[in-house]
Amino acid sequence: MAQGKRYLNAVKQIVEDKHYPLADAVALVKKLATAKFDETIELHFRLSIDPRQSDQQVRSTVLLPNGLGKTVRVVVFAEGDDRRAAEAAGADVIGDEQVITRIQNDGIIEFDAALAVPSMMSKISRVARILGPRGLMPNPKAGTVVQAGDLARAITELKAGRVEFRNDKTGNLHIPIGKASFSQEKLLENAQAIVDAVGRQRPSSLKGIFVKRVTLCSTMGPGVQVETTGSTTA
Repeated sequence: MAQGKRYLNAVKQIVEDKHYPLADAVALVKKLATAKFDETIELHFRLSIDPRQSDQQVRSTVLLPNGLGKTVRVVVFAEGDDRRAAEAAGADVIGDEQVITRIQNDGIIEFDAALAVPSMMSKISRVARILGPRGLMPNPKAGTVVQAGDLARAITELKAGRVEFRNDKTGNLHIPIGKASFSQEKLLENAQAIVDAVGRQRPSSLKGIFVKRVTLCSTMGPGVQVETTGSTTA
């Protein structure tokens, strides 16, 4: 598919085959994000893991110091006393039996992030195939299955900009760092937090390079290759 004039002009400003330091890549991608809407800027990691191996799955969360620039509606799947705790903790939606049924029958999802208390996991399993592909299925490894006493903290973190990441079927990660309207400093702080978080998730069974390639881009802009040095490649 032919690219537009704006995109082609942006490509001309990127040095071919150059791997930019993270700060320079952030500055360049922000400069090239000239669409008529506030573009999202994302980091894309090409990992050397074998996603078919259970011991090489990369999944975790990162708390972005400057958030993502959007309002996050949080559902908490809970009942009984846990429901009251979720309401008191600031949940936007209570994931009770009625909500689960709407998801199961109609695919209606009215939230951006999900938490659950352990006792609800068996019920939520009915909609795992719907929530999972959207990154909304609560999971202990991602810190989204929590006890009632931890709900307030978990909800606050999600609303403040806690982002879950997990590798896809091809071994890639796709993680937003913020909006093009963010200052360069805020984007860089978020990006560095993500790079550090990914580096800490290197599977112990993996030999050699962990991160093959890192690319930064905006929603409508071309990709800028980022230097991959330090803990992400060791």
